Amino acid sequence: MTRLVIATRGSKLALWQANWVKAEIETHFPGTTVELNVIKTTGDRITDVPLAQVGGKGLFVKEIEEALLDRSADLAVHSMKDVPADLPDGLELSAITRREDVRDAFISNHHASLAALPHGARVGSSSLRRRAQIMAARPDLDVRVLRGNVDTRLRKLDQGEFDAILLAAAGMRRLGWADRIREYLSPELCLPAIGQGALGLETRVGDAALAPIARHFNHPDTADAVLAERALLRRLEGGCQVPIAALGTVDGGTVTLVGLVAATDGSEVIRKRASGPRADAERIGTKLAEELLAAGGGRILEAVYGKTVHEILHRGGTPS
Repeated sequence: MTRLVIATRGSKLALWQANWVKAEIETHFPGTTVELNVIKTTGDRITDVPLAQVGGKGLFVKEIEEALLDRSADLAVHSMKDVPADLPDGLELSAITRREDVRDAFISNHHASLAALPHGARVGSSSLRRRAQIMAARPDLDVRVLRGNVDTRLRKLDQGEFDAILLAAAGMRRLGWADRIREYLSPELCLPAIGQGALGLETRVGDAALAPIARHFNHPDTADAVLAERALLRRLEGGCQVPIAALGTVDGGTVTLVGLVAATDGSEVIRKRASGPRADAERIGTKLAEELLAAGGGRILEAVYGKTVHEILHRGGTPS
């Protein structure tokens, strides 16, 4: 009998994801039992401050990664959009699952779509990326920060604090709440977060015992698409301080990547597209990031990070 421990956050969505992985392992690897180690991360404890002010999405994985490193857990299950571009030494993403719906969801009790919202309507989102793109499309709306787990955000909508809220469609569908989605926002209107809709399994580097499990969960097309997206994020030094978005798709041997950098108030949105052999997914992501920087993204990052455009453009050299 083999015993594995999954480290996970304690939100409804995180537990759904961890329990799905647990069930898959126990079904397809007889003789393996899986336990959950539920960890309250710093991001879970700080719920009243925008992520950009307290350290970004890495706050949702730090303590979970510490559990892997101190061997109180064997693997972690993450929403890929919460995983920083760089992992700690000794850890790796051993699998990326097939994507759920990649789009953002518009949820409202009284309005059928984003376009149907009246002037001045209050829209809530935890994501600077979503807020910037919605402000670009509808500058007449009152777009506000909304933190908390999915059920907390829905409760605030139901209590009348907002006219509409924006969430990842994947989480709503996984929790069985797809009937509350009034509109799926097209990527042309609101480009998704890096990795959105996919789950990642993080393990210690070289853990041979988990290799068969990783192969079971890994979806090659999604993995290559997300590899390109994460390369773009890494080159842009992306966190939660700048609206950055990307969506990779794979068709046969080709990966296509759309990337975006926006001003935080939506006043400027820079979008670029690139494609090439899927074997070059990481290079394509890095190169597209360079193009975004040169097209004006460097100025946006400069305003946020305090670096000059030259420093941003020439960090690490230019990819071949």
